[in-house]
Amino acid sequence: MTPGPDAIKRQDFLASLVIFLVALPLCMGVAIASGMPPAAGLLTGIIGGLIVGAVSGSPFQVSGPTVSLALIVWEIVQHFGPAALGVIVLLSGVLQIGFGVLRWGRIFRAVSPAVVQGMLSGIGLLILVSQFHVMLDAKPKGTGLDNLLAIPEILWRVVTLNDGSHETAALIGLLTILIIVCWEKMPIEKLRSAVPPTLVAVIVATAVSTLLNLEVNRVQLPENLLSALRLPEFATVNTLGWSLLQQALLIALVGSAETLLTANAIDRMVPGHKSKYDRELVAQGIGNTVCGVIGALPVAGVIVRSSVNVKAGAQTRASTVLHGVWLLLFTIIFPFVLRLIPAATLAALLVYTGYRLIDVRAAQRIAQYGKSELLIFAVTAFSILVSDLFTGVIVGMTLSALKLLYVFCKLDIHKTIVDGRITLKLVGAATFLSLPKLADALESLPADTELHVDFSRLTYIDHASLDMLMNWEDQYKSQGGTLTIDWGVLQARFKGLEKSDALAGTA
Repeated sequence: MTPGPDAIKRQDFLASLVIFLVALPLCMGVAIASGMPPAAGLLTGIIGGLIVGAVSGSPFQVSGPTVSLALIVWEIVQHFGPAALGVIVLLSGVLQIGFGVLRWGRIFRAVSPAVVQGMLSGIGLLILVSQFHVMLDAKPKGTGLDNLLAIPEILWRVVTLNDGSHETAALIGLLTILIIVCWEKMPIEKLRSAVPPTLVAVIVATAVSTLLNLEVNRVQLPENLLSALRLPEFATVNTLGWSLLQQALLIALVGSAETLLTANAIDRMVPGHKSKYDRELVAQGIGNTVCGVIGALPVAGVIVRSSVNVKAGAQTRASTVLHGVWLLLFTIIFPFVLRLIPAATLAALLVYTGYRLIDVRAAQRIAQYGKSELLIFAVTAFSILVSDLFTGVIVGMTLSALKLLYVFCKLDIHKTIVDGRITLKLVGAATFLSLPKLADALESLPADTELHVDFSRLTYIDHASLDMLMNWEDQYKSQGGTLTIDWGVLQARFKGLEKSDALAGTA
């Protein structure tokens, strides 16, 4: 039996509360990781629920500020300032709407899993090493590599008790992570599923720091949420020009890829559910356009909150929309509660999230498909750590393209001799790049023997290779050799191929 309307409303209502409890601390934590005020992250979460959730092409998907986009936003804020962020996010929204209208949704799924997993692991590394400093009430040092190299120094200062503020924040951060880990391992499954571990960790850490009156940095939130709105400053377009469009394109591409990967994961989690990818791109574009107008962080589909939504029993898009309502109401009514939360606690949530993104099991699965895939994974993650997200993804995609080119152009020639009869088996793709190898193999054969050229394992043959084979066939026969070439096999494998027409060799 399918649940009735009342049951659906009840399930969506309960699911929305669970998502809200998960999203609330993460929205603020992602904002801090982005170098922006926590209110900017809350605004994005509200828009992700109320606006994107209402028109989404993947109803169970929850949208909001994401860790991957936090890295891009942080770089934008550092290089161009917060004033340029609104314009960039607005432009990214317009681009995403264009992607959806042009029906480019499926294109974003054509990315090698090694690159995707490498990107996620690289993001995890960057978030971990940058937020580790914030968890100790210190400022990130700059690049991912700088943050990584600076960790031993600040750890030494904490261990040797050289700075009380860092030590106190470190204890709060450690307490937060311990609570999350212990709660996730709790044997009472119903309680563990009903109450998010991040919520428990935030409540306990906030209570401890407040009751003990600990001197740690806390969340900075305005009394009035409207005061956090920041209209885009279009004057930056004249000074920054192409740089703005470049950053907007990066946000649009990364945000779209993450969103559609999340939608694809949801389709596998919910039997019979099928996301409308192009509509989802338009929905994200509308959300980012609004985020840009009010100065919020960029929005994208988030796998953690979306999976929580599904597991909480959501039946319609109402759960996603309602979670935005709860974010709005809580931020307006209880801002004083949010200002009690230690910044170290939110940073600890992201440190743990970054650790979870570094998926060793994913690397092991990728390694099963060959060392080259594992190399692409590792190089992508390392490039993100030492440079930035955009460079790392480009490096990974370039390596994937080079591997594809190598595989596509690889031709193996196996020579066997049985009772004086020579067989050449061509395996792979015969292209103009493999002409020297093919020519050397053919010219090394004696002219007065019986030869058979086997095309049964050939996956592709281009015009240049076909033309050389036909010319060589005439020369070999004129020198007294007996030759058998399976032109029929080629005709069967590559329809329309005619021996007499070399141009037909491009199958």
